[in-house]
Amino acid sequence: MSAGILAMDGLTTAREPARFARARATRRVAVVSDDEDAQLMLAYANGEMRAFETLYARHRGALYRYLMRHARDGEIANDLFQEVWSRVIVNRARYEPRAKFRTFLFTLAHNCFIDHCRRVKARPGGANVDDADDADLLAVDAATLPEAQLEREESTRRYRAALASLPQEQRDVYLLHEESDLSLEEIARVTGVGAETAKSRLRYAVGKLKAALAVTEDTT
Repeated sequence: MSAGILAMDGLTTAREPARFARARATRRVAVVSDDEDAQLMLAYANGEMRAFETLYARHRGALYRYLMRHARDGEIANDLFQEVWSRVIVNRARYEPRAKFRTFLFTLAHNCFIDHCRRVKARPGGANVDDADDADLLAVDAATLPEAQLEREESTRRYRAALASLPQEQRDVYLLHEESDLSLEEIARVTGVGAETAKSRLRYAVGKLKAALAVTEDTT
């Protein structure tokens, strides 16, 4: 677990346990969820730190990919990642499982990114930053790569360019659909729009990505 995240809540070690016991919530609320993550969040609100560690381990990858693909800048994505988890910590006492924990988490992430865009009043650049999926891979001389791998890497570059060209609202819905494992109704709740609007934005995003990739493939 990130040392910065741990420091926010007074932990003294940055080493993650290999396994976590399943935490049990002791707080009772009128509206409950059968989502195990929500129960872990309730347990964390009651002081069970292992519950937070489990939530962090489960969701850090998808959350970071979502932020990285939005920001396209490693430093910005890292800052937003820390900010999201700090908001989870700050809001733990007020948390109620009226929806999936993942909905709560990605709502925070969505709001953090929107707040960032308002602060800088412009979309971040960072077009030269690798995607979160393979950012830690070592560069390899293209001449030594098999043809199939070269084609996959070229396809990935085209995908990134097409994704970056989407309007922010469409890209947000698309990335939530790809990374958060939320339903369209839940994505609509995260982004603060109606379900039909979220569905329309996703349809347009997918259509534009397919069209952009088809055009670049036809020209190669």
